[in-house]
Amino acid sequence: MFTQQQLTAILSSLPDPAFILTRSGRYTEVFGGKDARHYHDGSALIGRSLFEVLKDDKARWFAAEIGKALECGVLHIVEYELSGSDVKGAGDGPSEPIWFEGRVRALPFQVDGEDAVVWVASNITEKNDVERKLRELSETDALTGLYNRRKLIETLDHRMQIFASEQSQTSVLIFDLDNFKRLNDERGHHAGDSALIEIARLCRENLRQDDVIARIGGDEFVIVMPDLDCKDALAIADRLRKQVSAELRESLRYESTISGGVSEFSQPDRFSSDILKRADEGLYVSKRAGRNRVSAC
Repeated sequence: MFTQQQLTAILSSLPDPAFILTRSGRYTEVFGGKDARHYHDGSALIGRSLFEVLKDDKARWFAAEIGKALECGVLHIVEYELSGSDVKGAGDGPSEPIWFEGRVRALPFQVDGEDAVVWVASNITEKNDVERKLRELSETDALTGLYNRRKLIETLDHRMQIFASEQSQTSVLIFDLDNFKRLNDERGHHAGDSALIEIARLCRENLRQDDVIARIGGDEFVIVMPDLDCKDALAIADRLRKQVSAELRESLRYESTISGGVSEFSQPDRFSSDILKRADEGLYVSKRAGRNRVSAC
């Protein structure tokens, strides 16, 4: 068996910090945190309250999570972010946001007359950064930096659920570059890539922040426009058509246009592919009508 002194030494040597926190949010003890790459000495927290150390919103969040751990009686796991803006006192706290996993467990005894928990905080910032980068790679078109088909379908499925439950409309624009093959043949694939990158830039600059822009292959782009009906989406699409033509003429010294189709969710739709199919039909209507236009379908 270990002596009390040995147990304290073991706890103090833990790489991740372990905080003993009461229901009211008071730090009664801090153990560990010896991994100097990720943690600073937390002993100054002992005897202080969460509400003295953190801004009120963040302190209330921690207090609520302590309450949940005390009520559930089992291991409670949360992920959370801390930055300098969460900490009271100028210059205190991390300069960059740091992500933690908190493993919180109710103690089977009271501390200073209060129910209490042990809260082990593990720095997961690097892991989150890797996961974020992998997620971006899996969702992003390498050439343009726009979303790819996978992210597009995920977005449409989500918007369709909202439409089914709230009747909140979403419109979709599909468009491509007219005579894209001729551009590649006459100017080379570098010019074709430059045109696609320029179109992506124009979409980012001229569409709303909530619009989801995707390149789904070749010169084909799809824009998901939440909370817009087909009429309003058609007007936006037509402005984009004119901007793309003017910018390609200016930047590439090449006369090129886009053709597109616009559609919106309708009551019979069962799958997100239904709205894509109608928008695609609108694109072909534009092509058959002579290109350089956007058609609703």
